Amino acid sequence: MNRFVIRGAVLTLASALLPGLAHAADIDGSQLAVWWAIPFAGMLLSIAFVPLIAPFFWHHHYGKITAGWALAFLLPFAAVFGPGTAAAGFVHALVAEYIPFIILLTALFTTAGGIYIRGNLHGSPGLNAGLMAVGAGLASIMGTTGASMLLIRPLIRANDNRKHVAHVVIFFIFIVSNIGGSLTPLGDPPLFLGFLKGVDFFWTVRAILPETLFLVGALLALFYVIDSYYYRKEGVQPVDPTPDSRDIGIEGKLNLLLLLVIVGLVLLSGVWKSSVEFDVFGTPVGLPQLVRDLALVAVIFVSLAVTPRQAREQNQFGWAPMVEVAKLFAGIFLTIIPVLAMLKAGLQGPFAPIVQAVTGADGQPVPAMYFWATGLLSSFLDNAPTYLVFFNLAGGEPQVLMTSLAPVLAAISGGAVFMGANTYIGNAPNLMVKAIAEDRGIRMPSFFGYMAWSGFILLPLFALVTWIWMR
Repeated sequence: MNRFVIRGAVLTLASALLPGLAHAADIDGSQLAVWWAIPFAGMLLSIAFVPLIAPFFWHHHYGKITAGWALAFLLPFAAVFGPGTAAAGFVHALVAEYIPFIILLTALFTTAGGIYIRGNLHGSPGLNAGLMAVGAGLASIMGTTGASMLLIRPLIRANDNRKHVAHVVIFFIFIVSNIGGSLTPLGDPPLFLGFLKGVDFFWTVRAILPETLFLVGALLALFYVIDSYYYRKEGVQPVDPTPDSRDIGIEGKLNLLLLLVIVGLVLLSGVWKSSVEFDVFGTPVGLPQLVRDLALVAVIFVSLAVTPRQAREQNQFGWAPMVEVAKLFAGIFLTIIPVLAMLKAGLQGPFAPIVQAVTGADGQPVPAMYFWATGLLSSFLDNAPTYLVFFNLAGGEPQVLMTSLAPVLAAISGGAVFMGANTYIGNAPNLMVKAIAEDRGIRMPSFFGYMAWSGFILLPLFALVTWIWMR
């Protein structure tokens, strides 16, 4: 992972030498043709199909494939619009979005991976559902990534004597890695961006608590039924590879404190207002963001230093899942640049039909359409910038959106967070959990196999949420 970040830094410095970088204008999505979305579509299709068709090739070369699609966007874009504009978009994606994103994920991954829950839990339907319920509660406090990284390893270990485990991981992604993080700005990046825009910290919990409780409760009930079926089908259990122990305990407890530090740093960066700003080759970086990211890097090194080696070894902690997420999301963050620009162009851009679909005949926003448009795009695009696009499309004024247009903001918030569970790439923890599960020998569904689960289970529940709350 360090080599990957260093390469990114080198590319950034190289981009800085391109002419006109510091003064490059924002990308005007109204001037872009829809075919600029091809590299992003290719990136998604590669994630979907190549592991299915050529798993060995994907496992060894997914970084090269990702780099290829990134260059398929950057090089033609630089040729058409000039190297300064292309470099400005590259640096902005790297400095303002990708690096803070990866630093936060790495901090959560490292600290949560240093917490070992000692003792052998037995993966019955009741225990599995209980762990997911706990994870759903933690997700809005320590983020979906933190809760996922804390609990996925104990959950996998609890079920390591079972034949059918993929469905356990799938429901974990639904509940803990996505829907559980919908109640506070700490839970998921889209809500944090809303908080930075002026949405009250506790507004979301007041606005979509019923929807969240309904979804989590329904999913836990469905999971219990499905897991009970598989549990009975397996019959007599084989010998558990994890030996029984007399007590349940925690090793690496200092990482619990470090997780609280991470939460505090994220919260501080949102409430701390400073006029100090640094220009990084045309991209402004505020002092709060810089302090947060440097402090998070320090947390990573502190966690590595203070965690007993035995705790990480027992957790089978490794960097492979984080490296995979870092490489894939580098490609996603770059190739998504023109897609988001075209969406921001609104009625003047090639995606005007999407904008028209969320507006009624009277010119007023339609909450149900905002819910589905935000959600479906968040299933395939990064849900944080997608949230911002529809936040601004609805007016972008937080006081209005929290009052007279509260149903619209609730729809945008719910769509961005809930429907991140629709695909592996809808939210970063999805891929991390999948990678950890596969690293432990669990055969997870393909990209479309996972979508079959989400389509059959989640979409009907989202339709009910629309019918009850989004009208």
